[in-house]
Amino acid sequence: MRILTVLYFALTVSGCAVAEEKLSVPTYPDHSRLMHYLDSKGREYPVKTAADWLHRRRDILAGMQQAMGELPKRTGLPPLDVHITETLDCEAYTRLTISFVAEKNDRIPAYLYVPNQTDKKQRLPAILALHPTGALGKGIVDGQSKLSNRAYARELAERGYIVIAPDYPSFGNYKNYNFEADRYVSGTMKGIFNHMRCVDLLQGRPDVDRQRIGVIGHSLGGHNAMFVGVFDTRLKVIVSSSGWNPFHYYYSGKIKGWTSSRYMPRLCDVYQLNPDQVPFDFYEVVAALAPRAFFSNSPLNDSNFDVNGVKKAIPLAAEVYRLFGTTDHLQVRYPDSGHDFPTKVREEAYCFIDRILHHKPRCTLLDK
Repeated sequence: MRILTVLYFALTVSGCAVAEEKLSVPTYPDHSRLMHYLDSKGREYPVKTAADWLHRRRDILAGMQQAMGELPKRTGLPPLDVHITETLDCEAYTRLTISFVAEKNDRIPAYLYVPNQTDKKQRLPAILALHPTGALGKGIVDGQSKLSNRAYARELAERGYIVIAPDYPSFGNYKNYNFEADRYVSGTMKGIFNHMRCVDLLQGRPDVDRQRIGVIGHSLGGHNAMFVGVFDTRLKVIVSSSGWNPFHYYYSGKIKGWTSSRYMPRLCDVYQLNPDQVPFDFYEVVAALAPRAFFSNSPLNDSNFDVNGVKKAIPLAAEVYRLFGTTDHLQVRYPDSGHDFPTKVREEAYCFIDRILHHKPRCTLLDK
């Protein structure tokens, strides 16, 4: 399995480069059929090995960029230039209110949580915590909203992780962001770029273990965690809560909710709100995370994301994980709840993160 994993990461990098430079991709009529790929002439080949899968994964990244716009090149990026505007000392951690450079003329507002520790030389695992929809933005995952089950940034900091929680454009201290004036085709791709800059910041800190970084999010943050996870293989574990289902299951295929400037306008302008025309789907998004670890919280009564789509997609994606010998890296929970991240499932998600990132937590939700 180790040889296959090395092969995966070696070729994924080149696959991303190909996707950036040339976004032409064969047309896949059924995105749920994962175990095959097409060549430039549309000829079909079976996916039998991890090396075969890389052909399909390359096409998935290209299809995502057809809908989202291209991921900008990440060479020659400006310095992060971190500004600290507030420091809050808590019992288990210090919370810094910061901003840093995403790209020219744009700074990302964020909270940065640094656990208190006596050994200043110890490198800790880190988490990128992406907030759900809400005017408070990053304040939601800090526990400032009335929804107590959304405070996963604060809870993971208490657990001993260094955590960065950025505002998504149009929320929190990023509320005045103008999607119409930027260089991006979609807010989704702007989010991916910003979130990769968050990983840059984490990896540049001397107290972060560069090999132990993950991402978590609920709803808006849930699918954004998956999107950045596909493009940024530095993220070793991805947790999505109430964040996804295949497009045909999203309000019975009525995908207009995905088409605002905050998301992917091309789904309307180019693909006529027709799920059959969209050049990627969430079957592929989940599978493209393999062999890295993915945990999905998919409630039975989620009004936003029909759980039946998740139940169809997970076994199909599991076939790809099986190629890498990492079926235990694909986990899903189906709590009997609505669009929520219940305490029991959050603790299970945190334990999953602990296992993947080899972390012994300082506390658990059961301790509170």
